[in-house]
Amino acid sequence: MVIFKSRQPPIDLPTELTDWDWLFDSSYSPLCQYPESELAGFQNAITKERVSWRDVRDCSTFISTALVKKYGLKTGESVSLFSQNTVWYPVAMFAGLRVGAKISGASPAYNVEEMTFALKTADAKFLMTTPGSMEVAAASAVAAGLPKENVFLLEGQVPGYTTIQELIHVGKSYGESGQTPAFKLPPGQKNKDVCGFLSFSSGTTGLPKAVMISHQNVIAQCLQIQQITPVTQKKIMAVLPLFHITGLVHQMHLPILLNAEVIMLPQFTMKKMLDIIVEYKLGELLMVPPILIRLVRDPIVDKYDLSHVTRFSSGAAPLSEEIIQLLQKKFPGTGFKQGYGMTESCSCITAHPPEKFDYKYAHSGGAIVASTEVKILKPDGADGGIGESGEVLARGPQVVMGYLNDEKATKETFDEDGWLHTGDQGAIDEEGMIHIQDRIKELIKVKGIGVAPAELEDLLLGHNKVEDVAVMGIKDDYSGELPKAFVVLKRGVAADGAVGKELIAFVKEKKVRYKWIKEVEFIDEIPKSASGKILRRVLRDKQLGAERGTIIKDGVGEKAML
Repeated sequence: MVIFKSRQPPIDLPTELTDWDWLFDSSYSPLCQYPESELAGFQNAITKERVSWRDVRDCSTFISTALVKKYGLKTGESVSLFSQNTVWYPVAMFAGLRVGAKISGASPAYNVEEMTFALKTADAKFLMTTPGSMEVAAASAVAAGLPKENVFLLEGQVPGYTTIQELIHVGKSYGESGQTPAFKLPPGQKNKDVCGFLSFSSGTTGLPKAVMISHQNVIAQCLQIQQITPVTQKKIMAVLPLFHITGLVHQMHLPILLNAEVIMLPQFTMKKMLDIIVEYKLGELLMVPPILIRLVRDPIVDKYDLSHVTRFSSGAAPLSEEIIQLLQKKFPGTGFKQGYGMTESCSCITAHPPEKFDYKYAHSGGAIVASTEVKILKPDGADGGIGESGEVLARGPQVVMGYLNDEKATKETFDEDGWLHTGDQGAIDEEGMIHIQDRIKELIKVKGIGVAPAELEDLLLGHNKVEDVAVMGIKDDYSGELPKAFVVLKRGVAADGAVGKELIAFVKEKKVRYKWIKEVEFIDEIPKSASGKILRRVLRDKQLGAERGTIIKDGVGEKAML
């Protein structure tokens, strides 16, 4: 059996502590290590509203007491957070966690149907939101049978709804001795046995699944990443959505462990983000590929002096070779790192250690994090050695508990030996760095040969007329499947047959025959998740619908029939 092990020393993982006790009431806590004046916290980059770690602890205590004593929150029940980034999001999250609730984060982009599904799936008893999301929140609460008095506002005011500030006031009124005690692990249970979070995976097929994340999973991941984080990392920009696994770990937990200030951007715009980077003189920037692509292509960036930026950190989706090279060229002297993982691994399976913060390692997903093992399962069922491709399997304390109320999906993804089957195809090189080639389910089978969409996407992104692209398979009677490219052209480029044929010829010139593009369809936008993953199922639906763009086939140009 070939098992790749981490080259990092193992983490010292506490198993008897809850997430709350670990961060706020143990020797690991910054509250036990720093004087009050040196404590970092969460701050709103726009309004400058700020809560220090001490404030987080105190306010969370009061809110949790109010929820338990006045509203009847019980251990093990779920609290749903449906909000843009606000400093009160982590406060509410830790409040629920403190008394043994499960926290379920939901995308603020959800519509009523999606949010109702999230509430029902998590069996949420409480919902916390913001004025901007109240319309969807209120309708979803009704549809999911949640009483109005159990819907709260994290910030702002809406008539008829209780605010988090009012909850703090209620909790405070019970006095210091009247606070609800913090939840402790039941006898015979470790922190790996208790679910703390429900996070919805983007799922390549079907409806999103609720991933059960234990207290141990988050603690382990934080310790694994702390080990490879330079001690100079004292300011973190939270531009990614907090409900996402990256937000949960890297923007709301890890910074507390590092005592690093979190600067939150409530709503993303390129200008606001750049203003904040300059105002706070941020060194390392944690981003997702769509933002990094804009960083190298948007002319607004040239108006800012970003010479203080030392490093780019990427995750959530692959970054193309072309963008990596443009980053290095545009920001010489910077480093680069990225992590590879998923919600099911509570973020990172691999990540770049400091000695690999060099652009020459940028096309890899990093090295295996501490206390973690990786196995490569080849298509024939044998274990893959160095440089051999196959499905990436991972095992470690950050691998989650499974899917809520979905035994079949849990068994398919997590085997009895503790291995997480990632569904990604990859290989490990002689330096122990992982290279992810594509989703196995998304590989295009041309006469039985697997073609990775990412490889063709990378190539086409390098064409001077292409702004964005997604490649997927279409059925073909002779070959089984053939690659098709959905292309967003750069501004000013006409979507006509000549450009389509040029792109088809471009691929022919660079790639072996079975990787040639059968057709190109010009569209206005590539559908993507909040973290930058291409939503191929949306493209599949689009292919079956009436709304189609200009399609250029290999050798034939046609306007799709409307």
